Amino acid sequence: MFSRGARDWLRHNEKVRDAVKESLPELLANSDLMTRPGNRTVAVPVKFLEHSRLRLADAQVHQGAGQGKGEPGDILQPGREEGDAQGSQGGTGEGEIRFVVELKVDEIVDWLWEELKLPELKPKRTATMDQNEYVREGWDKRGARSRLDRRRTMKEAVKRHAIQAPAVNEEPISLVNDDLRFRQLVRRPSPATSAAVIFALDVSGSMDEAQRRLAKQFFFFALQGIRRQYAKVETVFLAHAAQAWEFDESQFFQASSSGGTVTSTVARLALEVMGSRYDPSRYNVYFFYASDGENAAEDRDEARTALAEIAAQVNYTGYCETGGVATFRPRDTQLAEIFTELKGSGLAVGTSHIASQDDVWKAIREFFTQQAASD
Repeated sequence: MFSRGARDWLRHNEKVRDAVKESLPELLANSDLMTRPGNRTVAVPVKFLEHSRLRLADAQVHQGAGQGKGEPGDILQPGREEGDAQGSQGGTGEGEIRFVVELKVDEIVDWLWEELKLPELKPKRTATMDQNEYVREGWDKRGARSRLDRRRTMKEAVKRHAIQAPAVNEEPISLVNDDLRFRQLVRRPSPATSAAVIFALDVSGSMDEAQRRLAKQFFFFALQGIRRQYAKVETVFLAHAAQAWEFDESQFFQASSSGGTVTSTVARLALEVMGSRYDPSRYNVYFFYASDGENAAEDRDEARTALAEIAAQVNYTGYCETGGVATFRPRDTQLAEIFTELKGSGLAVGTSHIASQDDVWKAIREFFTQQAASD
């Protein structure tokens, strides 16, 4: 069905995708990958693939005769390690060849979305804000040379030539400054959909480095999916223990505290950010919160009230509980219980438990499926 070249290309493309998947945790370790501007690229090591072919064995390879029946586990010939260098001496073995492929982050996200078969998000129709755009409107006799309207200019020259004296009409049409027409640009406000994504992370003493790494992977892919829908996306990074703070991205995933956990502090800070910078009536706001699920017992009611207020205003609230066992019961922890109650009340809320890399994909699939269904 396919030529050999096409089959090789498909196989190579499949291997590159596998290499990208295996390298994702290392790729996401970059502290500013989420907010890096422009055409963001990452380097992925890929194993070199050689065409299948028959070839003679090397001269130094041992040749021997058969030895009759053998038993499972019999060693016919000791294997050699790749490369044959000894000590500090150079070797002559071929070893394994790898090359580095530079890929755009958007390409990686497109692959994942195709494989996960995720739906596209739909913005709220009421969430719009005005942006200025320049539109062409009318002509003028003066303007930049790049905006010269040649057709309109020639039309003016023909009109002028037609009303001139008959003697002049016999001469070829020539252009004068009065014939020139330049397109004019007018600045006009127009509605545009924009999104704001608020990430909140529990950095108390119970959240270790591995849990923060899983949270970052979930945050990263949630943000990339939202960027596929909206032309303009702004991000906010909030972290908390007993107090809450706003950080930039590089500080956000490095922050840690030995204090306790008071979830209401970060929820109140998120409400302040929404009230002062990202009005939900003008922005499509998404709120994602990652924690190990623990919270001060006396903070439960205040945390639930603040989180319910957030969930009632934003497009979607995603709660990601990290660490622990792979099996997750919605009421195992205080925060899981709160978010499950909010979800049961009809609000656009999703809860996921992430204990490994595979759980990240499940959480992302659940988020986008639920969000698309709720629109």
